[in-house]
Amino acid sequence: MSTGIHIRLATPEDSDAILQLIIDLAVYEKAPDAVKATPKLLRNNLFEKQYAHALLAMSGDKPVGLALYFFNYSTWTGRPGLYLEDLYVAPEYRKLGIGKAFFGELGKIAKETECARMDWSVLKWNQPSIDFYEKKLGAKPMSEWMGMRLEEDGIDSLQAFSLEAGASESNIQSQRK
Repeated sequence: MSTGIHIRLATPEDSDAILQLIIDLAVYEKAPDAVKATPKLLRNNLFEKQYAHALLAMSGDKPVGLALYFFNYSTWTGRPGLYLEDLYVAPEYRKLGIGKAFFGELGKIAKETECARMDWSVLKWNQPSIDFYEKKLGAKPMSEWMGMRLEEDGIDSLQAFSLEAGASESNIQSQRK
């Protein structure tokens, strides 16, 4: 990429910039009010607990893109996988190869960590991204799968199914400590 743009790992000091890129992504995805993240939550969950990791595309000192990912596990392959949660490039920096560069870096990370596959989701209406994934990357849609989600209230309601209903901490969690 000869545009003066480089990609680097995010640091705790980038939390405000990461949040702004997440907000920009939410606006692009027509869900500006959906963002509940804060810089404090990002610092805690990305850099202290390391539930996820972030790469930033930088133009000089300015963050212009974000790739946020985490590792999952496949019982079928017996190996980890890399799940790309969010990929965003500011509109004025699109078509410069930043998306490809992000995938290049993610591919290196996936190889280094012996991932069997990479997965991500794309909104059905986001045809430019779908075209990029299929035509440039050779990604295949997983049309036989349907995503499922529980929000916080749904997670709370799962307590009723626990063998230890009413306990504030799971027996499994206490065994981990």
